[in-house]
Amino acid sequence: MSRSIVRQSKFRHVFGQNVKAEQGYDDIRVSKVTWDSSFCAVNPKFLAVIVESSGGGAFLVLPISKTGRVDKNYPLVVGHSGPVLDIDWCPHDDNILASCSEDCTAMVWQIPDHVLTRPVTDPVVVLEGHSKRVGIVTWHPTARNILLTAGSDNLVIIWNVGTGEPLISMDDHPDLIYSISWNRNGSLFCTTCKDRRLRVCDPRKREVVAERLAPHEGIRPMRAIFTRDGNIFTTGFTRMSQRELGLWDPTNFEEPIALLELDTSNGVLLPYYDADANMVYLCGKGDSSIRYFEITDEPPYVHYLSTFSSKEPQRGMGFMPKRGVDVSKCEIARLFKLLDKKCEPITMTVPRKVSTDQTFILVEGNNALCR
Repeated sequence: MSRSIVRQSKFRHVFGQNVKAEQGYDDIRVSKVTWDSSFCAVNPKFLAVIVESSGGGAFLVLPISKTGRVDKNYPLVVGHSGPVLDIDWCPHDDNILASCSEDCTAMVWQIPDHVLTRPVTDPVVVLEGHSKRVGIVTWHPTARNILLTAGSDNLVIIWNVGTGEPLISMDDHPDLIYSISWNRNGSLFCTTCKDRRLRVCDPRKREVVAERLAPHEGIRPMRAIFTRDGNIFTTGFTRMSQRELGLWDPTNFEEPIALLELDTSNGVLLPYYDADANMVYLCGKGDSSIRYFEITDEPPYVHYLSTFSSKEPQRGMGFMPKRGVDVSKCEIARLFKLLDKKCEPITMTVPRKVSTDQTFILVEGNNALCR
């Protein structure tokens, strides 16, 4: 007699849940710039959102606890003369935030712990080295004061924020860079580019150490992130414009470890990776759903777990670091979904297993609870 075998996994029953309405953030004028970034960055202290503003670029920084309606006169962080395109919190200091903009600069900001009473206008340092707009900013995962930027001049620059000086400049990309991801210890980073190549770069050698042409055959933008095992997870499009995900071994780029077609939507898939659980959350721009997958050592290597769906499409997404989730409620991840006018936190929870001797039953009739 045949029977289906269910794969054993601690995360098979992870489910997503919207928080209560009063625990969201309302009346936020989310930026309408068409750049494919997440527009949102979050850490255990603050939520930062790129917003619409006249006369330059600005973003909103709220204490995580300041939920509810946001006053339309709430002070912003302003300083860029063009729209802000990307923001990233420092992993070593929850009060330090980096931003980059169409004005060809990146800036680093010190955010005070108290609720802002006036606009923040003075960055700690202004990083000037790009000749065109700067679209990507990301902190080094293990070294303090090291920041990477990438611009439409196809340059990747690694900065010493303490001195404001560039440490390394790499011009190996002949076209626009779509995404950059450090590996876990910061010894390598991978990039995706408009020339349809996936590259692995060693900043100390200042060279590309591995590359793969067209990991996804479509011409639409790709994304790539390093996993904890040193493999590279990618999202992109097939030749027929279907969305696709892949898993690659950078020491052998000839064949993918896994390649999986998803659907025919046209929104770019933004991957968010949880190294502790080895899970990836895929959030498509314009989608109203979040898919999540587990990466394992067993075929098919990338296992679909489930989908969280809501009514409204997302403009962007923020991903809380693991130290900011509530483990007492079995929460393993928290995502911050940006809509046109608000931000909704979504909690991802593993159900707690209950043993039979702890189970309570309801006795009908007198509504008594008995063990």
